[in-house]
Amino acid sequence: MVSTFRRYFIRHMNALRIASWGLPDVPQRGPVVVYSNHPAWWDAAVYILAADRFFPAYESYAPIDSAMLAQYGIFGRIGAFGVDLDSPRGAADFLKAGGEILAASDRALWITAQGRFGDVRERPLGLKPGVARLVERAPDCTVLPLAIEYGFWLERGAEAFMAFGPAMRGQDLVNLARPARLARLESELAATLDRLSADVQSREPARFRAVLEGRAGVGGLYDGWRRMAAALRGRAFDPSHEGRAS
Repeated sequence: MVSTFRRYFIRHMNALRIASWGLPDVPQRGPVVVYSNHPAWWDAAVYILAADRFFPAYESYAPIDSAMLAQYGIFGRIGAFGVDLDSPRGAADFLKAGGEILAASDRALWITAQGRFGDVRERPLGLKPGVARLVERAPDCTVLPLAIEYGFWLERGAEAFMAFGPAMRGQDLVNLARPARLARLESELAATLDRLSADVQSREPARFRAVLEGRAGVGGLYDGWRRMAAALRGRAFDPSHEGRAS
């Protein structure tokens, strides 16, 4: 399934990039909770690709809205489980399932903590309280904020950007009162988002490492003409926008 999503991603997106400073501090042992903002439908694909790249020793799981899981049943085959995001029963089911998943030391739980789509510039982020309560079920876990953003640089396809923030110990979070705990989780994710956004706005690829790259270029007749022009000049064809000068 990872291969399927990788092919799908590079067919529709230009690249998935991670900030050079934002590589995850993966623990040597113990369960992991990764919580992120939720800017787009593509977040699920980013989760799958990031889990494969940076957490290969972990079994990864993610809650997903029950209605969406019914529409995209394929996610159920790769660790997604349905929850009702708008009811107390759904919140209880999420905590129960999350606790069972995190009972094993080789599992990671990925959570779109806003529980809805939200713009990356939105403040406050409005994280759901369930992410703060989850650590009570697994105080030995490591908690990692994950910032996700999308944008267009020089190519036809969009760029996906990501960065992990500083790791937090579950027990340290449990020692905080629930409101303070939720505020800490929100502030760490917001700070990571702000730093990532500054790098995205710079449009400097050197600030990032490529996790996955698709086919650069505009395509169609435009790239066909550029390819022929390069051949007439005896030069190799570079389909990227920057290759236009060659």
